[in-house]
Amino acid sequence: MKIKYLILGHAAMTVCFLFLLLSVFSQSRYAALDTLYYNEKLQMLTECVGEQGRSSAEEAFGCRLLYFTDADYKEQMNRLLQSGAVILDYYENGEIVGKAAWNDPTASWEKEQKALLSTSILFLFLFFAAGCLLILAVWHWYVRPFVRLKAFTAQIAKGNLDFPLPMEKHNVFGAFTESFDIMREELKRARESEYRANKSKKELTAGLSHDMKTPLATIKAACEVIQVKEKNPDTLEKVAVIAAKAEMMEKLTDNMLKATLEELEVLRVEPSEESSPVIVDMFAELRYYGEIRLCNEMPECLVLIDKMRLSQVIDNIVSNAFKYAEGAVTVSFKEADGGLYILIRDRGKGVPEEELALLCEKFYRGSNAQGQEGAGLGLYLAKMFMGRMGGGMECGNDEGFFVKLYVKKAG
Repeated sequence: MKIKYLILGHAAMTVCFLFLLLSVFSQSRYAALDTLYYNEKLQMLTECVGEQGRSSAEEAFGCRLLYFTDADYKEQMNRLLQSGAVILDYYENGEIVGKAAWNDPTASWEKEQKALLSTSILFLFLFFAAGCLLILAVWHWYVRPFVRLKAFTAQIAKGNLDFPLPMEKHNVFGAFTESFDIMREELKRARESEYRANKSKKELTAGLSHDMKTPLATIKAACEVIQVKEKNPDTLEKVAVIAAKAEMMEKLTDNMLKATLEELEVLRVEPSEESSPVIVDMFAELRYYGEIRLCNEMPECLVLIDKMRLSQVIDNIVSNAFKYAEGAVTVSFKEADGGLYILIRDRGKGVPEEELALLCEKFYRGSNAQGQEGAGLGLYLAKMFMGRMGGGMECGNDEGFFVKLYVKKAG
């Protein structure tokens, strides 16, 4: 039963009791004229006269005491009869010696009635207060634990396993609620274990699928160079098979990468101290794409990079440059701001200004990408990798399209 029904039931019972009480005390005037009531008063009056005297007794009981021996007895009796007073025989020592009369027959009764009513109302209040305390005790010790348990199970059903189930020291259901909280903790541990397992699998899939893109792109570029220079038909046929399989594998890795796209952020980046000339070697490995001109010498210093991830970043930028623009790609280096700036520039048409801000968004491909293969993830991943190495990446137009990479110095 809900606690509100207990409260409503108790309130209804109290109101009924109050209504019954008022109905008893709101009887007609004739109830005040009850003979038994006045006979009891008469007996007490007799005792009071004997102890305190006639005047004190009359004042105490609100009545008139008339003796037959009083000079104005008949005159007073006539007045009392005309006023409708209640008149009873007054006895002393077993003999009638006069009359006892109440001029206001309801006054004494109403006085006691009010006193009794006040006592009854006080009792009613205590009854109501005790009932409320009992209801609060039932709520606190028995109902509230189950209300909390209901809210707890609702949160667990929603998958919120961090929702606590408070346990109180004197809770009679302490062991019961503790069992539910132990169940929550076990479910949470099981979910975390499952999450770590799935995360590891997705990390492996995403890492392998993206890491395979770099060697596949190199294989395709090498095949293109061989197809241009080689004249032997048999060799060209074999190279064409290699290029086709490399393209097929590239599509498969793109599909795997898309399947794990929501977990791409788990790709690890582990920067370490490296000598800056290794960056020059990364550009040298991309000579199969086309002509790459280094405009100046690489400053000698130690940089904080993840070699594999930086290689992927450079590979993606250079391959895009040769894919969307014609001619050589120029690269320049500059030491400033506690690191190295690497500026990679092509001489193509560039990217529309309204699209620049979207180039590094997941899945976004510019208007010049129509008819070109790709998933719209290269620059998104490149910017993410650079950020995790403590560096940065910036794209823009300046007589072509350029990408500026910032690599932090070590130390």
